[in-house]
Amino acid sequence: MTTKELRRIKIKQRVRKHIYGTAERPRLTVFRSNKQIYAQVIDDTTGKTLAAASSIAMTEATPKKEQASKVGELIAQKSKEAGIVAVVFDRNGYLYHGRVKELADAARKGGLNF
Repeated sequence: MTTKELRRIKIKQRVRKHIYGTAERPRLTVFRSNKQIYAQVIDDTTGKTLAAASSIAMTEATPKKEQASKVGELIAQKSKEAGIVAVVFDRNGYLYHGRVKELADAARKGGLNF
């Protein structure tokens, strides 16, 4: 592992000590790779994923920030269909900046409260 990955994992562990998703308010977590971005809504009490969205299915070539925005809208839509309106946001050790911020803003615009 590189030092950048180790840094993110350390931050992730520090953040996850405090962030916990329940059935009433599940955790919205983000994973960002170099090419894709993924979002999941997770109930930590049962360990189940309630809703998920990613940029893998997007075939048209769009900038990564726009992809993140579309994934944010998609996760908000899927969460509403599952009856979820309030979540706890888990940035997963990434800085709240760029693609992670775009996803969060789009999810808020889509109707999720966090």
